[in-house]
Amino acid sequence: MSDRSSIEWTEATWNPTTGCDRVSAGCDNCYALALAKRLKAMGAAKYQEDGDPRTSGPGFGLTLHPDALSVPYGWRAPRTVFVNSMSDLFHAKVPLDFVRRVFAVMADTPQHTYQVLTKRARRLRRVADRLDWPPNVWVGVSVESAAELDRVDDLRAVPAAVRFLSCEPLLGPLDGLDLEGIDWVIVGGESGPGHRPMEEEWALDVRDACLREEVAFFFKQWGGHTPKAGGRLLEGRTWDQMPLPLTV
Repeated sequence: MSDRSSIEWTEATWNPTTGCDRVSAGCDNCYALALAKRLKAMGAAKYQEDGDPRTSGPGFGLTLHPDALSVPYGWRAPRTVFVNSMSDLFHAKVPLDFVRRVFAVMADTPQHTYQVLTKRARRLRRVADRLDWPPNVWVGVSVESAAELDRVDDLRAVPAAVRFLSCEPLLGPLDGLDLEGIDWVIVGGESGPGHRPMEEEWALDVRDACLREEVAFFFKQWGGHTPKAGGRLLEGRTWDQMPLPLTV
């Protein structure tokens, strides 16, 4: 599997762990689970371990890959890297020592910018003071609906250089969203079979909050049967704002 990414807000992916399980409604049509099933069927070594079919699915058991820790050292040119696009670094089954090893690699490769996204915001907050936070590490939490707004409070307590929200798939209005201490917000609709539609008002409300608070706003997609089905225009234009230069 190539480390180059088609995700609009990053350039590459790096998966020192793979596998996950459901924690909230945003997981219900997980793209990573669907991709893992295909990779398992193709014989990809990283996706042969089965998880609990009630929560994760075949080929999606949480698995550590120590051999993948060396991958960023082989990238010559600086790049923006989405860490664990196929997992969650702060999953309870990822030992803190392994999380520290991942952070050590990121600190040791300052030419790259690393984007760590989690739904396990409470664990992130609990272990944050036991991690060293280099300036090239951004950390974000997924906020799919107002039911997950407490994740933003957890994120605010983390001493990362950049804190960001991924509101994708945006499944409802984010009434009460507080952007204090947040540097970047990504909004996107769900894609794939059984996708749940995103209303324009929900996306506009988040965008307007970002404009008021001078927070960088990135509109990824409307979603639909395929990621590009609905395009990327919001009120007639693209929104590709980033919080900082991509390299340090």
